[in-house]
Amino acid sequence: MTDLAVGDVAPQFDLPRDGGGSLGLAALRGKLVVLYFYPQDDTTSCTNEAIGFSQLKPEFEKAGAVVIGLSPDSVKKHDKFKAKYDLTVDLVADEERKVIEAYHLWVEKTMYGRKYMGVERATFLIGKDGRIARIWRQVRVKGHAEEVLAAVRAL
Repeated sequence: MTDLAVGDVAPQFDLPRDGGGSLGLAALRGKLVVLYFYPQDDTTSCTNEAIGFSQLKPEFEKAGAVVIGLSPDSVKKHDKFKAKYDLTVDLVADEERKVIEAYHLWVEKTMYGRKYMGVERATFLIGKDGRIARIWRQVRVKGHAEEVLAAVRAL
C-alpha cells in the first residue's frame, strides 16, 4: 500500500454527516477542500483542533475552501460534539473506516508502551481539480488550522 502524495487524485467519499444527510467529495468539485482526519470526538486534542478550524471557518470560506472533519465516530456522537463546543465545521462519520483506510491513515500507534490501531491525525488540502495539493501527517494541533489557512490562501 503506497501512501498518497501531492498531485494524486483524492480518494472519493460520500459519508453520513452531522445533522443528517451525507457529504461527498464529488459534490465539492470546483472548491478547495480541507479534509482533516482525527481520532475521536470530545478528546482534548481533537476538540482543540475542531475549535481551531471552526474559529477560522469564515476565513476559509473567504479563501474559497470548505472544511470537513472526519473520524470513525457516529453521526450521533458528531452531533453531540458540535453542540457541546459550538463547532461550525462539517463533520462526517466513517464508522467502517473505509475512507480512513483509503487515505492510509489507519495505523499502528503506541501509547504508554501499548500498541494499538488507530486514526493518524492528518490533513489533506484538495484542489479544485480533485487532486491533493498539500498533506500534513502526524499533525500537532497548536497552530495547525492557521498553517492550513495560509496554504489555502497561497493556492
